[in-house]
Amino acid sequence: MPLTNLPIIIIGAGIGGLSAAIRLASAGQRVLVLEANAAVGGKMSEIRAEGFRWDTGPSVITMRHVFDDTFAGRLADYLTLVPVDPLTRYFYPDGTRFDALANRAAMTEVLRQFADADDAAGYLKYLDYAKRIHDITGGVFIYNDPPTLWRVARTPLRDMPAVDPLRTMHGAIQSFVKSDKLRQFLGRFATYVGASPYLAPATLNVIADVELSGGVWYPQGGIYAIARAFQRRAEELGVEIRTRCAVRQIDVRDGAVTGVTLADGSQIAASAVIANVDVATVYDKLLPRAAVKPRRVAQLTSVEPSCSGFILLLGVDGEHPELAHHNIFFSSDYRREFDDIFARGVPPDDPTIYVSITSKTDRDHAPEGCENWFVLVNAPAVDARFDWATQAAAYRDHVLERLAAYGYDVRGKIRVEKVLTPVDIAGLTGARRGALYGASSNDKFSALRRPHNRARDVRGLYFAGGTTHPGGGVPMVTLSGKVAAQMLLADLPDRAQRG
Repeated sequence: MPLTNLPIIIIGAGIGGLSAAIRLASAGQRVLVLEANAAVGGKMSEIRAEGFRWDTGPSVITMRHVFDDTFAGRLADYLTLVPVDPLTRYFYPDGTRFDALANRAAMTEVLRQFADADDAAGYLKYLDYAKRIHDITGGVFIYNDPPTLWRVARTPLRDMPAVDPLRTMHGAIQSFVKSDKLRQFLGRFATYVGASPYLAPATLNVIADVELSGGVWYPQGGIYAIARAFQRRAEELGVEIRTRCAVRQIDVRDGAVTGVTLADGSQIAASAVIANVDVATVYDKLLPRAAVKPRRVAQLTSVEPSCSGFILLLGVDGEHPELAHHNIFFSSDYRREFDDIFARGVPPDDPTIYVSITSKTDRDHAPEGCENWFVLVNAPAVDARFDWATQAAAYRDHVLERLAAYGYDVRGKIRVEKVLTPVDIAGLTGARRGALYGASSNDKFSALRRPHNRARDVRGLYFAGGTTHPGGGVPMVTLSGKVAAQMLLADLPDRAQRG
C-alpha cells in the first residue's frame, strides 16, 4: 500500500518513465505520469503518411530477458518479439557484403568466405572476450545500482585485465582480427552508445556480446509496439498517464521535492518525483536555481555529449530484395568519420549509412510494391559549427548521393519524405543538444561519471532514461526505470517520516 496519499510523479512517459511506473504500481504505489507530448514513448515514436509507417527512434532491440523481467514472465501477453535473421547486412565501398549472424558456426562459415581463416578464428576469440567482459561487468555496470569505486575495486584482481579498461575499443579489436573490414564491423558497436571506437574504452566491446551472441529482436507491428505495451501494462496496474501535460518546474522546499508546477501554472503535490528527462536539462531548466549549486549545473551541462543523428524517413517506390531488415553501408575512412563528428563538429563527408526497412518483416508498413526506409547517419550534437537550418537540405542530397554510389539510387522513387535533424531531435524529445545518449562515452571513466539515479542534492528526486545509469538503448533505459523505482521504494519509509 502507498505510504502517503500523495502520488509519485513521473515526468516523461518515455520507456524509462513507463518502466519505473510499472515497477512502482506493481509495488502498490499510486503513480501519475506527466508527458508533454501527445503520445507516450519519448524518443520511441512513429510516423504514418500516405500508407507508409516508420519508427522514428530506436530500431534495434536486444536483451530480450530485460523485457521478460519487466512483464513478470508474461511478455507474450503484450508483445510478440521475433528474431531478426540476418542480424544486419553489411556493405563496403569495394562491393563486398556479408550478413552478420548470431549462430557462431554459421557466422564462422560467412567469415571464412569473407576473410581469412585466422580472422574467422580471431572473431570467435573476440566473442569469447566480449562475453567475458559481460560476465564480469554486468553486475557492476548494467544490472544493479550505479557503480561505485568501492564496488569496482572489489572486482577480483584476476578479472581486472579481462575488463580491459585501458585500451580503446579499436585497440582491443585489432588485437583479434587483421581485416580492416572486420575491424570496422566490430567497431560499429561503439555507436550504440553514441561513441567513437577510437576513443571509447575497450570495456564497451561488451555491446558486441549482447547483439552478436544474444541476437536481435523485432516487435511485430514495429518498435513503437514496445511503448504501447508498456503503456498498457502500466494502466492495467492503475497508473494514470496524462499526455499534453508539460511540467515547468520541480518544486523543492528545504532540500526536498514537494511536487511539480505545470506549464499552465497549476501545481500537483507529490511524495517523490522521477524525472525521465535528460539529467542536465532537469538541473538547467526544471529545478529552482536556489535548490542546486551552480557548479553542479555547470558540470552537467559542460560535458562532451554523445553523437546525435540525421534521419530520413523515405516512402520508396519499388522493392529491393537484396536489402535486409537492417543494413549498414560503411564509409571508406571510419576514423575520419568519427573525427568529423567529435573533433570537427560537422556531419561526416563520407558517412556510414544505416537503412532499416521494417516492411521487410511487417508488409503493411508500406503500400504494395513499396518500402519504408528509415535512413540514419551519425551526426554531431548541436553546436555552432554546423547550421542545420541552412545546410540540412544539402546534406540530405549528399546522403542520397552516397546511397546511389552503392547502387541504391532512390532519388526519383521517393513518394513521401520527412527529414529529422539533430535540432529536430532536441525539440521533439528534449534531448540536450540532440545528443541521443546524453554524455559521451569517449572516456574510460564515463560509466563512473554517469549521473546517479538518485539525486544527491534534492531528496525525493530520482532519474530514469538514457542519460542516467546504466545508459542508452531500449533495454538499458528499461533497466534505468527499474533501478530508479527500487531506490525510491527503499527510500519511501524515510520520506514518509520526514513528510
